[in-house]
Formats: sequence, structure tokens, C-alpha cells
Amino acid sequence: MTSHSNGIGILGGTFDPVHLGHTQSAQLVANELNLEKVLLIPVHISPHKSSSDLSPIANTKQRAKMVALACKQSPLFFCDMREINRQGNSYTIDTLNELKQEFPSQTLYFIIGMDSLLSFTRWHKYLEILSVCHLVVNTRPHYSIKQLNPTTQKLLDEYQTTDLSELKKQSHGKIFFAQESIYDISSTHIRQCLSQAENCQQQLHPAVSDFIHKNNLYR
Repeated sequence: MTSHSNGIGILGGTFDPVHLGHTQSAQLVANELNLEKVLLIPVHISPHKSSSDLSPIANTKQRAKMVALACKQSPLFFCDMREINRQGNSYTIDTLNELKQEFPSQTLYFIIGMDSLLSFTRWHKYLEILSVCHLVVNTRPHYSIKQLNPTTQKLLDEYQTTDLSELKKQSHGKIFFAQESIYDISSTHIRQCLSQAENCQQQLHPAVSDFIHKNNLYR
């Protein structure tokens, strides 16, 4: 294999707000997999959110703007607006199929958190997702692999690889656990801090922090 990267990382989310935990953990994945491009895709409405937290606090335009500002901080990241432009429910499989058509020669690495892995077998056409991309799981310190339900464990038994060279040889269909991220930051925690007028600057890109303050978000 040449040193030239042949793959695109994909990180979707509500990004309410986008923070350093998102970008720094995605940067670690890119380093580990030798990726030169990671798409950050803000969702319009996530079908995986429960009804109680379905509505983001910042509006769609504001969330997208914050992602665009975060992406400007590094040549690795690109803000992809397709799910917001699509309207309605954002299904991962639709996005991945579109990306596969646009980048037929690239391997797609769909980056999810450990919390998303725990519910992955309930996602729309979840097995079809693995027919288009690899799943790269970002693990955080307080998520234990012991929390897995039997269905998820069965999925891992069938699709997981711990061998990076094996992952790189295949175009799709593997689940790979990335090196543990030390950036244990959550959007929920940031919103709570901001609502109490606490300083969250160390957890946010400066441009995103400025945007939040200028627009008086999460107060």
C-alpha cells in the first residue's frame, strides 16, 4: 500500500454544539487510519434520538455554522451539509450510499461513539450500512465493552477486526475499535455549563465559542 491515503472518515451528529471532543477524537482516528479527509455531517433530525431530546437547542442553521467554523481550523475537516439539505429524517444508509456514489474508489470509515454502537443494531438497515463502509468505534474512558447487549456482541463476533492491515485490505464490512480517546467531552455537559454561565472555552474551538456568545446560545 502506498503512503497516499485511500479513505474518507465520516462523523455525523447533532453537533449542539460541535466541540473539541468531536474534532480531536476524529483527528486521532485519522492519524491511526492514515486519512487525509474527514467529513463532519450535521444531521437535520436524527432518527436515533429519543423524542425527549429530538429537538436540538440551537437551530439547524446555527449548528451547521458552528460545524463550518470548526472545520476551518484544520485542513482535515470538511463540513458536509447533505443531511440538513435533505430535510426530514436523516438515515445513515442514505448518506453513505450517496457518498459511495461520489467517491467510488475511496473506502468509507464511519466513525461512531461507543454509545451509538450500543444501539447500532436498532438503526435503519444497519447491516446494509456495513455493506458500504467500515464502522470505526471511538471509545471513551467510562464506556465499558461489558455493557454490550447480546445482539451487539453477536455483531462484533461476526464483523469485528483488531488488525489494522486487515481493515485496510477490505473496502467495507468490518468493525474496528480505534485507540481510546482521552477527550471525554459531551455537548450535554457543555450546554449545562453554558446555561449556568460557566466557562467552557477549553472544550470549544475559539471561533465556535465566539459564535455561541455572540448569538447568546444555551443561556
